[in-house]
Amino acid sequence: MAHVEPDDRATALRIWEKAVAAPVWDGPPVWLHGDLHPANILVDRGRISAVIDFGDITSGDPATDLSVAWMLFTAEQRAVLRRAYGRADDATWERARGWALALSLVFLSHSADNPLMHGIGERAFRAVLA
Repeated sequence: MAHVEPDDRATALRIWEKAVAAPVWDGPPVWLHGDLHPANILVDRGRISAVIDFGDITSGDPATDLSVAWMLFTAEQRAVLRRAYGRADDATWERARGWALALSLVFLSHSADNPLMHGIGERAFRAVLA
C-alpha cells in the first residue's frame, strides 16, 4: 500500500481486515478462471461477449473470480451481478471485495509499463474504496 495516499491506505486497511475476518468458503470448490480481469473480457457493443485466457483455470472459492465486479462494474451493476449470481452471501462478497483490493494494489504497484493494467488497478481501487 506504499503507492496510495495515507487516507486511502487507512480505508483500504479497514476493508482488508473485514475481508480477512469474513468466514472462509465452506462449500465445494467451484471452477474459477483464475485471472479474471477486464483485459481478459471481450466486449461488443457494450455487452460482454467472451472471456479469454483460461491459462490459470483452477477451482476454489468463488470470491476469487467475483472480484472482477469491482474491476469492471459500477456499484449498481455489481448489485445486479450479485443478485443474478445468487450464491454470493455476505461473507463471499466481503472476500471478493478483499480480492479486488489485493489485485488492484498489484496492478497499481507492478504496471508502470502497462497503462491498461495500471488503469484497471486505479479504477478497481477507487471502486473498492467507494
